[in-house]
Amino acid sequence: MNYIAERRQEEKERRRTEILDAAEQVTGSLGWDELTMDQVARRARLSRALLYVYFKDKTDLMYALCERSMQVLQERFEAAVHSKNLGLDKVVAIGEAYIAFSQEQPVYFDILARRGLRAANAENPGAYELACQAIGDRLLMMIVAALEEGVKDGSIRSDLGNRMVAATALWGFTHGVVQVAATKAKVLNGVQQRELLDLTLRMATRSLAARS
Repeated sequence: MNYIAERRQEEKERRRTEILDAAEQVTGSLGWDELTMDQVARRARLSRALLYVYFKDKTDLMYALCERSMQVLQERFEAAVHSKNLGLDKVVAIGEAYIAFSQEQPVYFDILARRGLRAANAENPGAYELACQAIGDRLLMMIVAALEEGVKDGSIRSDLGNRMVAATALWGFTHGVVQVAATKAKVLNGVQQRELLDLTLRMATRSLAARS
């Protein structure tokens, strides 16, 4: 790649990043449902026509934000796994990292939740949608690996069953409780958010732990 081509690629990536930054800011202030492509273009100081050069529509933009969100989440999962030795402790650390992510990065968590509610485009998925699927698969396999390691080191029960099914169940269980904690904990008979999240992790730990 020659110098001019490199500069053009750098400029393209810079503008793409600025657009995503703008979309993230608009989402944080107004919410994703209220976001429009015009608002993103104005925040990024770009023409609407140029915005559509980078993202074909709002859904495409959502998947691009989803990819960014998942990259942040992957870094947190990796740090969690590397901080522990036993498989069970790694699974719990991943759960704690996911809870912290939901609280510290509410825009990213909301985008991931919205992506999870959408049916995959099996016929013609876009590049960003495929990227989200790929990172999502890697995240799930990190949980599978921790479960497998736990069974081998004796920290997780040997009759766990299919590791992929167990990992998917853990992800769904944790994600669902995090959403409830974020939106409804205040109206559930005085249940405190932190109490609900801590109990979730304890329940998951007890269901996985090997019997002594």
